[in-house]
Amino acid sequence: MSDRKVVEMKNVSFKYEKEWVVEDVNFSIQEGQFLGLVGPNGSGKSTLVKLLLGLVKPDKGTVQVFGKPIRQFSRWEEIGYVSQKSNSFNSGFPASVLEVVKSGLVSRLGVFRFFKREHTQKALDALKIVEMEAYANSNIGELSGGQQQRVFIARALVSDPSLLILDEPTVGVDAKHVTDFYDLLGRLNRESGITLLMITHDIGTITEHATHVACMNKTIHFHGDTDEYEEFNDQDLNDLYGHKVHQLSHNHGEVTP
Repeated sequence: MSDRKVVEMKNVSFKYEKEWVVEDVNFSIQEGQFLGLVGPNGSGKSTLVKLLLGLVKPDKGTVQVFGKPIRQFSRWEEIGYVSQKSNSFNSGFPASVLEVVKSGLVSRLGVFRFFKREHTQKALDALKIVEMEAYANSNIGELSGGQQQRVFIARALVSDPSLLILDEPTVGVDAKHVTDFYDLLGRLNRESGITLLMITHDIGTITEHATHVACMNKTIHFHGDTDEYEEFNDQDLNDLYGHKVHQLSHNHGEVTP
C-alpha cells in the first residue's frame, strides 16, 4: 500500500444555511486503501462525498484530490462514482447494459463524439470485470438491483479510475447478492489496485472486506484499520452514533433496540 494520499481534507467544515453538517473534518485516504465510511443518518457522510467531488465548496478548510486543491483538479475521469440511486431504473428504461457502460466514457470523449469499436471493447472489458458481460445486450431495467449495481460499477470502471466512490451501493440489493457484491469490491481493491471509498450502514460486514474504517457524526470520531475498529464495544459505538447500535459480525445491517 502506497503512502501517496489520494484524498486529503484539512479542518473542513460545511453548512446548509445555518446548520453545520460537516465540522472540522481532518481525513485522508491513501492509495490502495479500501475505506468504509460509517455513521448514522444525517451525519454528513454524503455531504463529505459531495465535497470530494467538488459539488459543494467547504465553508472552512481545504480539500485536495490526488495532491491538487479541488478547485484546480480537472482529471475527473480518475474518479469513479456510484450513487445509492443508480439502481432505480424501471423496466421500461430504453437502454442496454452496454449503452449504460459506454456512457461512462462521455466525459472523456465529449457529448458529440461517436463511440468507436475500441470504446465498445472497453465497455465489454469493464462488464467482464464485474462478471456481467453475458448481459451486455439486455435492457438495464430488466436486471435485478444487484445486477444493476454491478453494471454501474462497470460504468464507473470504464474510464480506468484510480479512486472509486460508492454511496450506500447495497441499497435495494437483496441480501443473497450483498455478499457477492462485497466480494467483487474486495477483488477490485486487491487485484486491480483501485482505491475504494464506500459509505455504508453495514457496519458489521464492512470490516470483513475493507482495510480501513472511518466513523463520522459531523466530524470524524475514528479513523483507523479494521482491526482497531473491531475492538470497539457497543458503548463505544453508541457514543459515536448518538443512539444504541449493536455491531453485527457476518451479518448485514445495524440493530437499534
